[in-house]
Amino acid sequence: MIQMKTKMTAAKAIVECIKREQITKVFCVPGESYLPLLDALYDEASIDLVSARHEGGASFMAEGYAKASRKPGVVLATRGVGAANLSIGVHTAYQDSTPMVVFLGQVHSKFRGREGFQEVDLDQFFKPITKWAVEVKDPERMPELVGRAFRIAQSGRPGPVVVSLPEDVLPAEAEMHFGPEITIPRPAPSDGEEVSVANSLIEADKPLIIAGGGVKLSQAEKELLRFAERFQIPVITAFRRHDVFPNNHPLYAGHLGLGTPKKVIETVKEADLILALGTRLSEVTTQDYTLLSAEQKLIHVDIEQEVIGKVYPPDVAIIADMKKALNAFTYMDISFAWPTWARECNQRYLEVSSLEVSEADVINKHIIKAMVDMLPADSIITNDAGNFAGWLHGFYPFTKSNTYVGPTSGAMGYGLPAALGAKLANPQRTVVSLSGDGGFMMTFQELETAVRENIPVIALVFNNNSYGTIRMHQEIHYPERVIGTDLGEVSFSALAKGVGAQGYTVSTIGEFKNALLQAQKSGLPTVIEILTNVEQISVSSTISSIRGQTPKL
Repeated sequence: MIQMKTKMTAAKAIVECIKREQITKVFCVPGESYLPLLDALYDEASIDLVSARHEGGASFMAEGYAKASRKPGVVLATRGVGAANLSIGVHTAYQDSTPMVVFLGQVHSKFRGREGFQEVDLDQFFKPITKWAVEVKDPERMPELVGRAFRIAQSGRPGPVVVSLPEDVLPAEAEMHFGPEITIPRPAPSDGEEVSVANSLIEADKPLIIAGGGVKLSQAEKELLRFAERFQIPVITAFRRHDVFPNNHPLYAGHLGLGTPKKVIETVKEADLILALGTRLSEVTTQDYTLLSAEQKLIHVDIEQEVIGKVYPPDVAIIADMKKALNAFTYMDISFAWPTWARECNQRYLEVSSLEVSEADVINKHIIKAMVDMLPADSIITNDAGNFAGWLHGFYPFTKSNTYVGPTSGAMGYGLPAALGAKLANPQRTVVSLSGDGGFMMTFQELETAVRENIPVIALVFNNNSYGTIRMHQEIHYPERVIGTDLGEVSFSALAKGVGAQGYTVSTIGEFKNALLQAQKSGLPTVIEILTNVEQISVSSTISSIRGQTPKL
């Protein structure tokens, strides 16, 4: 892009930077501290401003939009109070490696340090959960610093960047200098590193790939498939990265998450070579950092040097873009392949993931089966944190790339607003969110945003009148001493109708199928409330069984 020099306000310079990134959706809760920026957006027809009901919802929308669009999410909020509200989305973007740029209004420069109205030292407040946080004090530096924010958000391991905007800086005019189009470094493995990978594979009897978010961020799903097929290496996906590899492929060996079946764990423990590709080997993926052993050889490939060796010291460490790395590995000159081992791993996965249902199965599993049967294969699924997600993670087969948007941070309230962001990024695709009643109530207000903005998502709410995950842990550690986890009766279908959306309450699979069919036909935001029993607290456990098997601490 040709460098540009022109006189404009700092607020308009921000809009120009967003436009140059070809971002068409910006999320916010409006605030008086950044009115000049809102006014500048008024004049830009190419950017649609989506106003949310809560800053937390706005930040989740931006994060979900970023995941689904593969572009940075942009969210705006006012100074201290708005910033605090949206921090949950910033933390989610940080743990999920999602590119996001957050613009926050700030008090007047002359008022700083006096505990002005809603004053917070925003760059210091956000420093622990961002890649970079900066306050722009000189209007003429706005293009430079905002351009840098977009570059940092997308470079290396992507993540959130916060830009603090004193209210006196935004309306100030200056001669603005816009640099060339932002380019993102894409390092490739060296020749020596390729040789190390090849030699490690030659020596291996049971190699296994653990594929993470780096594959998605590099849009390297096809390259991963080609590499795995070339050498017949089984693939397991990291926590909530299901869609990096087709789950119906004969090389798929399962998902490492909460409640991972023992047979999938056995696959990892039996492997003598682990190729960790674009994963930070998180606490959940590694089952509380216990999954890998010193006897296993580890090749760790990631674009961020600080990720490599943070959990397990690798035998081979490679800093590289995942698409570049996988392309290089695919054409290594070795003739080895491991089809027998791969078949064993796939068979184990199939044994614990069958979607066959019977009358004895709880409605949750029937729901997943109906979703598979009734939704288009390219539907995007989002979810909140909660035990209900165990049925999704255990039984829903993600067969296409870019079809899953979930928080590795485990944030409650994520499902619905993330679905709105994903739908805005992909308006032609069906988007379905899954939530428990606890999490859904945290951001329910964004259903009004869906109605106002005409964003036809389908929200499934598993209602057991409980903070179910915490209730489960209570029963494990302190049986029958239930406190704080019981919730009251709420009609989510009635709430949905109250804001102008469609609402259904179902208790049988027949009722659910009819409601899902109507939701797909209507093209309207729809809530389907599914009445469930808290006794079936997880995929594999009931409250009674937990109480009977686990002693009190």
